[in-house]
Amino acid sequence: MDKPTDRIEFETMLLGRHLTRPRRGVGHLDASAYALLSRLCIDGPMSVGELSDAFILDTSTISRQSTAMLNSGLVERIPDPDGGMARKFRITAEGRQRLDAERAGNVAGLDRVMADWEPDDVAAFAAMLERFNLDIERRAGRPWPRMRES
Repeated sequence: MDKPTDRIEFETMLLGRHLTRPRRGVGHLDASAYALLSRLCIDGPMSVGELSDAFILDTSTISRQSTAMLNSGLVERIPDPDGGMARKFRITAEGRQRLDAERAGNVAGLDRVMADWEPDDVAAFAAMLERFNLDIERRAGRPWPRMRES
């Protein structure tokens, strides 16, 4: 580990492991449902093709994941609001409630982990992490939408 980027690579691997480990208990969303619901919450209704493009996954994978969410009442199929032929998936009230609860649990966990950090350090870490992700997205030419507080 000669360079800082060696450490960053290793630490981001560990971060991914920490963030994607299965949760115990009833009602927790799996990682794919969390990501898909987050995207639908930001962008609104999306078709299988649009989701496939957004996540860079095969349509068969998105179909399987969206069907599981449909069967769980997290999303519903609707006609394309813009009049297109493809039906779209829209987050349901139940899906939004579960997403909000999952996100609140994640934030509470981060608050516990960072409880001894100075507020300025937490804000700086958030800004650097956002910058890191934005640079990845810019290089890939695939920006990810973000929710902004109003």
